[in-house]
Amino acid sequence: MTSTKAIVKILAVMLSFVLASVTSAQQKAQWVPGQFGLNAGVIPDPGFTYENFALNYSASQLNDSSGSKLPNISGTYSFWVDENILMFVPKHKVLGGYFAPYISLNVANGSLVADLANDSNLSANGGGPGFADTFVQPVNIGWHFSRADANVGYAFTAPTGRFVPGASDNVGSGYWGNDITSGITGYLTKNKGTSVNLFNAWEIHSQKKDTNLTPGQAFTVEWGLGQVLPLDKKMRNLAQFGLVGCDQFQVSANGGTIGAIPARALPYYSSHGIGAQANYIQTVHGLSLLQVLQRVQRESLRRWPFFCFRRRLDAEDTQSSAGQAVKMV
Repeated sequence: MTSTKAIVKILAVMLSFVLASVTSAQQKAQWVPGQFGLNAGVIPDPGFTYENFALNYSASQLNDSSGSKLPNISGTYSFWVDENILMFVPKHKVLGGYFAPYISLNVANGSLVADLANDSNLSANGGGPGFADTFVQPVNIGWHFSRADANVGYAFTAPTGRFVPGASDNVGSGYWGNDITSGITGYLTKNKGTSVNLFNAWEIHSQKKDTNLTPGQAFTVEWGLGQVLPLDKKMRNLAQFGLVGCDQFQVSANGGTIGAIPARALPYYSSHGIGAQANYIQTVHGLSLLQVLQRVQRESLRRWPFFCFRRRLDAEDTQSSAGQAVKMV
């Protein structure tokens, strides 16, 4: 009996060591959550659109599936990413909607997939500045309805960022990703002042460069509930407020191995966030609230920083404190 208890204790210690080892090799999905909140189903009017968007993430601890902090993990993991998005929408319709392909050229100062590279120090895996992976959406179609805007598309992530297995200065993920995306904005009121929003992205990944690891599939949900309020009788100044959030889940097991350990032994990850979005819109035209909201919804940046300043200069140009969006037709 005593020997049996000793064996059980030894096995328990070995299992804890294995789980700690594979957990330190865990990473999240390529899609960075928090990119859609209000106006998730909206695409710009026909023409060329440039968007610049900056994101910052910071984390001081790594939790297990029950939300408890993992031991022996120190430091702070954080990164900045600057997205430069180029989109072109032709005037001619496709399948009753507007074709809106785009490409996102990204610069970052760390690994966006939070690859811990078998290290117990989060700060040692923050990466270094450089050109990150490139997100390309060659198929993206959006529709405008009387009480809703919607879009669906296919995208892929090209591993253009710097990546070396085990390195602490990686900027790229080291593998290709395929994404099926959809977004919808529903208007609860006739004048489109109140909206509910939902965005989904399903990721399928290829094998990571120079490794035997294939990251599991991931599913991201982003949502928002917003309200637009006129600040004056002439509708020249508008405020948009909203509650926004995001949830990301790993939905399939990892493939391959990590050393001698099967990658499927890695615990599934998830991340969750909630926040607020506030937009200030200024128009130079004395339009009705419905007309203004129709234009604002179609030309919105569709992004949700905690605060966003926008001034509508004319029918083609907008500006945001979170970056710039310039529309040319």
